[in-house]
Amino acid sequence: MIRILFADDHKLFRQGIISLLDNNDYLCVVGEAENGKELITKYYELKPDVVLSDINMPLGTGPESIQKIRNKDESPKVLFLSMYTGDEYIHYALKSGALGLVSKSIMKGELINAILAVAKGNKYFMGKSDEDLENIKKKYTLIEKKKRYVLVDPLTRKEFEVLELVGEGLTSSEIADKLGVSKRTVDVHRSKIMEKLNIKSLPAFIKYAVEFNIDKK
Repeated sequence: MIRILFADDHKLFRQGIISLLDNNDYLCVVGEAENGKELITKYYELKPDVVLSDINMPLGTGPESIQKIRNKDESPKVLFLSMYTGDEYIHYALKSGALGLVSKSIMKGELINAILAVAKGNKYFMGKSDEDLENIKKKYTLIEKKKRYVLVDPLTRKEFEVLELVGEGLTSSEIADKLGVSKRTVDVHRSKIMEKLNIKSLPAFIKYAVEFNIDKK
């Protein structure tokens, strides 16, 4: 029997998931938490086999709370359950030491499979291969390292594509043709990238993009 601690700040959602999991012969929810602080407390009280947690919660996000647990030489097996499963959230999950991230819209069978996989120490990121996960980790780690802080507003996948193409020497028009979008859309992406990275001039942006591509290889 796999013992689960489930953390989510929405009571009705918690009750629904707990009811679903408790009907499975291999799973048992032994505790629940409604915020990050309570998650940490309940983890030490219950020592569950798997922590199933939302990412965004009051009094400490899921990743922040898990990182605090891991800082005390604990090794919780964690699966995040979130409305958001983009690359930036995968990066947050991996960085905290979690083994998986799945969507709250996931089907019952896949959620159970994800929990079983994490309980065995395996990664489960909804179709992402180890190579995909390594590339995501590499991209976001590089940005954090170069800027010396964790991005509050990480780059989207499309913004990364634009950044890489700028680093290859393509103009906005050429990037637009390659991505099948308008030049104005490319310019908007470029402006957002510069804002997120706190880059003030176009020459500095081009220099950064070139260095990004070199470091990425």
